[in-house]
Amino acid sequence: MPSPNDPPAALPLTLDLEDFKGDFSFDALFGSLVDELLPEFHGEDAAGVPPPPPPLLGAAPPVFPAVDELLGLFKHSCKELVDLRRQIDKRLQNLKKEVATQDAKHRKTLGELEKGVDGLFDSFARLDSRISSVGQTAAKIGDHLQSAESQRETASQTIDLIKYLMEFNSTPGDLMELSPLFSDDSRVAEAASIAQKLRSFAEEDVGRHGVTSAVGSANASRGLEVAVANLQEYCNELENRLLSRFDTASQRRELSTMAECAKILSQFNRGTSAMQHYVATRPMFIDVEIMNTDIQVVLGDDGPQADSSSIAEGLSILYKEIADTVRKEATTIMAVFPSPNEVMSILVQRVLEQRVTAILDKLLIRPSLASLPPIEEGGLLHYLRVLSVAYDKTKELAKELQSIGCGDLDIEGLTESIYVSHKDEYTEFEHASLRQLYQSKMAELRAEAKQQSESTGSIGRAKGASLNTSPQQLISVTVVTEFVRWNEEAISRCTLLFSQPTTVAANVRSIFACLLDQVSQYLTVGLDGARESLNEAAAMRDRYVIGTSVSRRVAAAAASAAEAAAAAGESSFRSFMIAVQRCASSVAYLQQYFSNTISRLLLPVDGAHPSACEDMGSAVSVVEAAAHKGLLQCIDTVMCEVERLLSSEQKATDYRSPDDGAAPDHRPTNACIRIVAYLSRVLEVAFSALEGLNKQSFLTELGNRLHKGLLNHWQKFTFSPRYSSIII
Repeated sequence: MPSPNDPPAALPLTLDLEDFKGDFSFDALFGSLVDELLPEFHGEDAAGVPPPPPPLLGAAPPVFPAVDELLGLFKHSCKELVDLRRQIDKRLQNLKKEVATQDAKHRKTLGELEKGVDGLFDSFARLDSRISSVGQTAAKIGDHLQSAESQRETASQTIDLIKYLMEFNSTPGDLMELSPLFSDDSRVAEAASIAQKLRSFAEEDVGRHGVTSAVGSANASRGLEVAVANLQEYCNELENRLLSRFDTASQRRELSTMAECAKILSQFNRGTSAMQHYVATRPMFIDVEIMNTDIQVVLGDDGPQADSSSIAEGLSILYKEIADTVRKEATTIMAVFPSPNEVMSILVQRVLEQRVTAILDKLLIRPSLASLPPIEEGGLLHYLRVLSVAYDKTKELAKELQSIGCGDLDIEGLTESIYVSHKDEYTEFEHASLRQLYQSKMAELRAEAKQQSESTGSIGRAKGASLNTSPQQLISVTVVTEFVRWNEEAISRCTLLFSQPTTVAANVRSIFACLLDQVSQYLTVGLDGARESLNEAAAMRDRYVIGTSVSRRVAAAAASAAEAAAAAGESSFRSFMIAVQRCASSVAYLQQYFSNTISRLLLPVDGAHPSACEDMGSAVSVVEAAAHKGLLQCIDTVMCEVERLLSSEQKATDYRSPDDGAAPDHRPTNACIRIVAYLSRVLEVAFSALEGLNKQSFLTELGNRLHKGLLNHWQKFTFSPRYSSIII
């Protein structure tokens, strides 16, 4: 082992550049340097080395025996590392010089390449421009060639057309000398096309010839009038022949032949004649039995008297059959005609204008407003119900036909045009119907009242009473509900027939005004009838008023008659209160109907809702005025009865003390008992009939009148001091 004092050259080279390449580890490098000097640190190899001998007695053991050797090794390694660094630095310098040299060469090469690429781009641009120029030239040449070919074909066709035209312009009515083309059944399409072209040209020439002649041209040609006539005759003959073939194929359901004929016929008036011919020959338009069956399906066995529900069911069945027929025809039309939408438009228009209109003409027979149909036969309401049902079902049919296909046809406008005459007069018929229903109902109520009066005897007539119907019979919430139901049905018809908000609002307001008139008139007549009973009771009271100087027998008879008149007055009071109560319920029901149904139809139009509110307020005010008069009469009736009881039952001794000086009797007098009982009965009726402010006003007025009457009554009597103090 070398000593630390040995020169560096004497020590072996322990480091190499390879030790620092790859995954360098300082621990591994350090281990490789000290392995020979420190074998006891080799791990597994150190297990077989005997332990060092124990130190001698008296000698100090060395702390680290190999420290000198390691120190020399480390110094030598440091020198080697310095040498290696110098070597690496030198190599790096050389590499930098080589890289700089190569970089300069590379930059020079790139510059030369860029110049070459720029040159290539310029070459490509020139080449692309040249190619574009050549392409444009080729396209122009192609266009010229195509134009020349087209001109050649046009010239060739023109020559042929001129030849054919001369054939047609030879002799009027002579079609026997035409080319075989015009008689060959296998070339019908070509012949039709050529004939149409020739006719267009000839008609145009004749038109120019006519204009030129009109301005006095001396050089006007003879024209092609003969050709026009012959071509028209030939086209008509050809069209008839094609239509005949089309009909034969249609009967045999040969769709391919039908399509071929339809394609050729499309060259004549764009196929309009063929389309119209096909539609016109459909069985549903020419079969009389089908048309007779239609109305039978709708009306059934009842005929014109069939109700609206039966008619609605019949129309649903018939319209479904019509829609199914149109759907089947649509399948054929799609397979045959080159323009199926136009054919469907013609077909659907024919269905609505002919078949549907024929049904409606027999179904919707407008009655005369001058001579209304009897209510027993349905009256005007039957016509209006049938109209609304037919309109609704026809709209459904129109939607169904539109879903099947109707081309550009305005099917909604066509449907509306069918009903335009009925809709123009709808409002007049609706008003007349509501009036007829009202008059019929009033006649029915009068008949019932008369029958009831006759069944109960003629007691009232024997006493001179009138034949007016009682308010229980004249005023009924059920009757008012029926009025509202009529009006609601009319409103539903109005909203069905019209869609414009302005029109709907105007018609709804007029129809609602009819209801207001009916309710106002009905309630007013009922209240007037109830007031008449109050007047009759008052007349009975006045009839039996007698003076003071009469016999006892006459006075007793008069008192009995006065009691009867008082009973009649109380009964009339009760009847009128019941009538007022029913009036209030009827008006409340009317107002609820207005809020729930009428308002939403009037609000979209400015001014319609406030105007209707004013109309309703006016109608209600008329009823309120009649009720107010009656209530005042009721108060008069009560006061008359109170005054009668006071005058007949009150005694002069009731307010004087007994002569024997006994204490006064505080029990109520007979007059007080009867008056309190009477007031209890009538006020109980008033409490149940009146509500809110009406009750308050009525009771206030009655209380004031009673107070005044009692004061006037007491002023007629003389009071003892004791009774005076009690009253005070």
